[in-house]
Amino acid sequence: MKYNIRKMQPSEYFLLNDFLYNAIFIPQGITPPPKNIIENKDLQVYVKDFGKQKDDIALLAEVDGKIVGAVWTRIMDDYGHIDNDTPSLAISLYKEYRGYGIGTDLMRNMLLQLKQGGYKRVSLSVQKANYAVKMYKKVGFQIIEENLEEYLMVCKL
Repeated sequence: MKYNIRKMQPSEYFLLNDFLYNAIFIPQGITPPPKNIIENKDLQVYVKDFGKQKDDIALLAEVDGKIVGAVWTRIMDDYGHIDNDTPSLAISLYKEYRGYGIGTDLMRNMLLQLKQGGYKRVSLSVQKANYAVKMYKKVGFQIIEENLEEYLMVCKL
C-alpha cells in the first residue's frame, strides 16, 4: 500500500480528537465506549490546545489523499509521563489501514524528528493486551514499569 507521511498542519489539529478516540484499545468482545469519552480530562490532556506548547509535534499518514493515521507527542502529565523533559507519545491508525507497516513508519519518523529536536527519550503507556506492544518493542521501546494492565515504555533516542 502506498502512503505518505508528513507533518500535521495547524488547520488539521482538530483531527486529533478522532485519532484519540481511535487510539483507545478495545479488547475483542468489549463494546466500544461512546465517542464523548474523549471529553474526559484524563484524555483531553493529549489533544487540548494542541500546537500551543513548544513540545507539541504531530505527523500524519495519508493514503490516496485520505488521512488514515497520526502520531503525536507533547510533554504532559498523562499515563506515560516520566518527567518534564520527556514527551509522551500517542499513535492511532484507522483499523482498515493496520498491518501494512504504516504505524511502524509513523513511529520511526516521529522518533527521528524527536531525536533531531534534541530530545533524549520518549515515553508511552500501553495496555498489555494491545497488539501494538510488539511494534513498540520493534522500534526500540523498552518496558520500564508495569502494573496489572499496562506497561510504561521508553525509547531512548
